[in-house]
Amino acid sequence: MQIYLYNNVEYRSDLMPLDTVKGSQFSQPLFEFHGACPGCGETPYIKLITQLYGDRMMVANATGCSSIYSGSAPATPYTTNKNGEGPSWGSSLFEDNAEYGFGMHVGVEALRSRIQHIMEENMDKVDEDIATLFKDWISNRQYSVRTREVRDILVPKLEALGTDFAKEILDLKQYLVKKSQWIIGGDGWAYDIGYGGLDHVLASDEDINILVLDTEVYSNTGGQASKSTPTGAVAKFAAAGKPVKKKDLAAIAMSYGHIYVAQVSMGANQQQFIKAVKEAEAHQGPSIIIAYSPCINHGIKKGMSKSQTEMKLATECGYWPIFRYNPSLEKIGKNPLQIDSKEPKWEKYEEYLTGEVRYQTLTKSNPEEAKVLFDTNKKEAQKRWRQYKRMAALDYSEEKEEE
Repeated sequence: MQIYLYNNVEYRSDLMPLDTVKGSQFSQPLFEFHGACPGCGETPYIKLITQLYGDRMMVANATGCSSIYSGSAPATPYTTNKNGEGPSWGSSLFEDNAEYGFGMHVGVEALRSRIQHIMEENMDKVDEDIATLFKDWISNRQYSVRTREVRDILVPKLEALGTDFAKEILDLKQYLVKKSQWIIGGDGWAYDIGYGGLDHVLASDEDINILVLDTEVYSNTGGQASKSTPTGAVAKFAAAGKPVKKKDLAAIAMSYGHIYVAQVSMGANQQQFIKAVKEAEAHQGPSIIIAYSPCINHGIKKGMSKSQTEMKLATECGYWPIFRYNPSLEKIGKNPLQIDSKEPKWEKYEEYLTGEVRYQTLTKSNPEEAKVLFDTNKKEAQKRWRQYKRMAALDYSEEKEEE
């Protein structure tokens, strides 16, 4: 029975729309059997993105947990579908991953521009059907669905044609479909060591997606404090509780105005994460998704089997609000910031903090200081929430572009 199932039962991604929670799970994950810690909050995000775009996905992975469970020899959790298509993955240094992914994107687009040049130079040397396909590909080269449709029709015709320029395009056929370029890393990379490169990529106008797996500590090296670590959290290099607040990376990215920005928490709202990924991929420009990722270093008292539940509580209490900032809405006179979480239940804030050893430890070693820092942490979260609400209430009707 098991052999029959393995050999004959296929994924049915055609049954439901892939951009729904249920529909996405009919699609084959091209990230499976990873070696991350049980209950890791990072891996579900990567898995789901591969279910949506894995067959044309390219990944630049920063050093950290995600590079270890993604590329420890001799195995990798990234795989291919029945057509041999799957994510292309590579890992560079801690400090230059954004530049590494940027280079991947620029290199691919240079090759795709070469394809376009060949098509334009030989438009008058092919029949009307192929010429129409050339024009179709050129006008839609930034759209994945259409370039895939054109490729499936064009490749057999070019194989039958057999000319030198047809062979040159066939040598580059893997680039006919628009790639989904992702730069992935943790908060130690995005907030700290690789922030300069991250900012450089975000400041560009290139079509690149960034996924920040935010554990609020340097997870892979044992739990050192990063600029993402919130006030009062105990971590290595912050044994008495971190005295300063967390960097608001989302607000910094939103200040540019042209970047798609989302803050997500899968356990709080799975559909919101799928919407964020879909919108980030569709956005013609840089996108960044900041994903709350519970970590074994947090010391979650419920246990790591409840990491998704912890995500839900973090959003409910106001610790981790979820939202999407879509610059394309401004063009039609709408506010680009959409807050997806409900009004926080602030009375649950202490329940969240004391439910994790990284916070609760301080109540034992220095209860007076713990109270001061926890109150500060909560006030910072409340102020951040009010700031987002003010931003989401702004009137953008005067920004509407003329048709």
